[in-house]
Amino acid sequence: MSQPASPARRAALPFLAVFGPGLVVMLADTEVGSIITASQSGVAWGYRLLLLQFVLIPILYVVQELTVRLGIFTGKGHGELIRDTFGKGWAWLSACGLAVATVGALLSEFSGVAGVGELYGVPRAATLTLSVLFLLVVALTGSYRRVERVAIALGLFEFVFFVIAFVSKPDGHQIAAQMFQPALANRNYLYLVAANIGAVIMPWMIFYQQSAIADKKLSPADFRYARLDTAIGSIVTQLVMAAVLIATAATIGLKNPSASLNTVGDIASALIPYLGITLGKLVFGIGVLGAGLVASIVASLALAWGLGEVAGYRRSLEDHPFRAKWFYGVYAACLICGGVLVGMVPNLVILNIAVEVMNALLLPLVLGFLVMLGLKALPAEVRLRGWYAGLTILLSVITAGLGVYGGLSGAGLF
Repeated sequence: MSQPASPARRAALPFLAVFGPGLVVMLADTEVGSIITASQSGVAWGYRLLLLQFVLIPILYVVQELTVRLGIFTGKGHGELIRDTFGKGWAWLSACGLAVATVGALLSEFSGVAGVGELYGVPRAATLTLSVLFLLVVALTGSYRRVERVAIALGLFEFVFFVIAFVSKPDGHQIAAQMFQPALANRNYLYLVAANIGAVIMPWMIFYQQSAIADKKLSPADFRYARLDTAIGSIVTQLVMAAVLIATAATIGLKNPSASLNTVGDIASALIPYLGITLGKLVFGIGVLGAGLVASIVASLALAWGLGEVAGYRRSLEDHPFRAKWFYGVYAACLICGGVLVGMVPNLVILNIAVEVMNALLLPLVLGFLVMLGLKALPAEVRLRGWYAGLTILLSVITAGLGVYGGLSGAGLF
């Protein structure tokens, strides 16, 4: 079992001792479905959805900062706190929403990972088997800190998207002109707005970060640095999304706007004529692989933690697998079932955009619980109040409302 950082080390390097949960969850936020959503946004609408990526930075921070606040000052995970505050029925409802979102995420991640393997002629079954085994070993033989380090290392592969965006040579004047030309009257545009919102705020992110903070045993003295960790992660993840959108808008969107980009292979193939095989295939594949694997870890752990918090079984990466059988069992079942399902039904990747829209439709439930916990479950001195409470509520209502409206409008229900 790993031990918390020593007092001397925490005093000397306070940020590094706290650093981790915020960056991990944000790197996982830019997962395979998010990358495909950003790619389709750039191809279909040029830079008209770029401004949205930056607008979502403060919204993402406000949401995840509240999970940090809840985790540190209550010492409880998200599911446990809902159960203790509102009762088991509401907790199970929240857990069901988490389960649905996690299943959707894993289908996206493993479809993307398998797609990277297929770029190089590796059979889907082989890629999925190796990926599942690797992710099982990461959790079953480690500790929270080790899992966190592996997740960060995988997520850093996403930084290759900055290179791809740079070499795509976007036109600055075109970016400046299109950024402020939304097409809010167009249903397809609104559908992608909803998908982009759902690609940024996901139920499993909230469960993961709050539970990770509790598992890492962060204290109120760590609050300042945990917020900084979250702020850095919020900026990084949206810059990655912006980089993907810019790269595809400047290449495929400019020269081949009717291209079909439902899979990782589609995007890589479409990029090759403009960026070459190395950047279009190898570098893009590395970024997708890192994004898919880190998101698989985070989503699976989020469900294992969340169900444990509601059902009451042992739930910590610091526990031996034989002492926390249900926790590790849920984690393993998520990965194995996701891998098997994607292996059996290859075309599930077409659900990527729909999965992100589903996340947007879940926002009233997800953000509703989060804000209510911020108003009721925190100690008085750190409880949501005053102008910040008003801002949090306003942003949550606008974000959830726009996500639901965009999703239903795009589906032709409005």
